Amino acid sequence: MRILDILIMLSGLSFLVYGITYFSSPHMKSEFVRFGLVKFGILTAVLEILGALGLIIGLFNNFILLIASGGLAILMLFGFLARLRVKDSLLVSLPAILYMALNAYIFFRTMEILQQGFN
Repeated sequence: MRILDILIMLSGLSFLVYGITYFSSPHMKSEFVRFGLVKFGILTAVLEILGALGLIIGLFNNFILLIASGGLAILMLFGFLARLRVKDSLLVSLPAILYMALNAYIFFRTMEILQQGFN
């Protein structure tokens, strides 16, 4: 198994668990209250679940992988910005930064793979 595949599965499973947890954890909902983003909680959880499924399906379809990883990278950028806005510490913000970087890496590696296929 390629390292890229392992990273895709790691990110996919993480986002699947995180997205599902929103619907069962009062703490997750309270975070969106703290961020002032209550109306975006369900949307964010659904996008995380769809992104996770896209990553997993993307193991077999690079175009879907490209869309899912790019979308999750952008979602985590907004997550990091939300944490900056409420003045969270760097340590608390680190997961958003790392998952943004991870999905950006998956996105750009997938772009390279797709470009090689067109040459």
